[in-house]
Amino acid sequence: MENSGQKFDVIVIGAGIMGSSTAYQIAKRGHKTLLLEQFDFLHHRGSSHGESRTIRATYPEPYYVKMVIESYKLWEEAESEIGYRVLYKAQQFDMGPAEDKCLQAVIANCRSESIPHQVLNRHQVSEKFPGELPENWIGVWSELGGVIKPSKAVSMFQTLAIQRGAVLKDNSKVSDIRRDGASGEILVATANGKSFLGKKCVVTVGAWMKNLVKLVTGLVLPIQPIEATVCYWRVKEGYEAHFTIANGFPTFASHGQPHIYGTPSLEYPGLVKIAVHGGYPCDPDKRGWGPGISLDSLRKWVEERFAGLVDPNGPVAKQSCMYSMTPDEDFVIDYLGGEFGKDVVIAGGFSGHGFKMGPLVGKLLADLALDGEAHGVEMSHFRMNRAQCSKTLDLVRTFTASELELTPAGHDTVNPGTVLKLSRSTKSNLRSMNTSNETHGVVRIGVDDGEDDLDG
Repeated sequence: MENSGQKFDVIVIGAGIMGSSTAYQIAKRGHKTLLLEQFDFLHHRGSSHGESRTIRATYPEPYYVKMVIESYKLWEEAESEIGYRVLYKAQQFDMGPAEDKCLQAVIANCRSESIPHQVLNRHQVSEKFPGELPENWIGVWSELGGVIKPSKAVSMFQTLAIQRGAVLKDNSKVSDIRRDGASGEILVATANGKSFLGKKCVVTVGAWMKNLVKLVTGLVLPIQPIEATVCYWRVKEGYEAHFTIANGFPTFASHGQPHIYGTPSLEYPGLVKIAVHGGYPCDPDKRGWGPGISLDSLRKWVEERFAGLVDPNGPVAKQSCMYSMTPDEDFVIDYLGGEFGKDVVIAGGFSGHGFKMGPLVGKLLADLALDGEAHGVEMSHFRMNRAQCSKTLDLVRTFTASELELTPAGHDTVNPGTVLKLSRSTKSNLRSMNTSNETHGVVRIGVDDGEDDLDG
């Protein structure tokens, strides 16, 4: 193995959105930084490529709302430094059944965080949104939406990192991370025979996180790569202008089943992005690159919501990407621990909704690597050892069966010590309700994997 003789303050592994923004943050603080990428820079084999990602603050979990608000500011700061735009601001529109707990939590968080928003009935929706909602549905029109250009955004952070002295190397697949016996620093070896030393190391390898961590430590993280399909649908002739940001068309999310998200017509004129959030498990090194999940439910949704405006016969273009899912769909951001202590930081499991928070995640990872702690964000949600991302939620009050959406309801109330399996929307709703001063003990709540966050 060839020792490059190069020593760095921090080595960042993985040059997607998280790694690139981390390298920028570390180099910006005056530290010697190396960013390694296993493929070509800006490749299309992971989770950070393509033409659009949504940004939205409409989360049922309060901590993500705060993180998106801060991320929005950091996107603007980076744009001001580079001199061009990667975020195209738009309104955000969430729709779903009026009784949907996840949507109700979104409304509550908009209120608590003072996010400008309107709750609309189906008739009011028709005045702002060129589509139709079912009788029992409502819409939430809010600020802090928009479309991010992902490949352009990754390139922006890489350029800013280089401008601040960072060294970037692609086609450098990491084959080992270990503590160097002589110096005590972190030695990173690559498959092409090179090795580098760093005082600290940050690992942000997306869908390859599980494999790399297992190789280095033997630890198996509960992170499952899935292959997702992005679909573009043709707007019918004469209605193209209705689906543009300039004419007020929003980024949007549809709560309930199926889980659907979309963006305005931007990257491909005359086409609108509408896709199901989800996919099927895959090996990131042996992807099927196949047709993806069935589109029957998506076709039906397009036909019902955009009748006469969008051709529902099928998407005219499709793209493939990967998500890295955790069981509870919260991120994994933590120190690797063990022999590495606080010298190796890992960040993964972004579960299809992390891109929008890339600038903030980069800042947090720089904090962890350089300061030994993250600033401004409660990190307990993202710890690696949160029961190994178990599907549980601690609650400190007694809940009624109706609050837990139990079917059938075996009891009028659910007391501490009960173990249940619930939908993710119910989990989100319980988080928002878990503010009672009553402390009847702890209920362990299981979370059904069948529901995902809505994103693009």
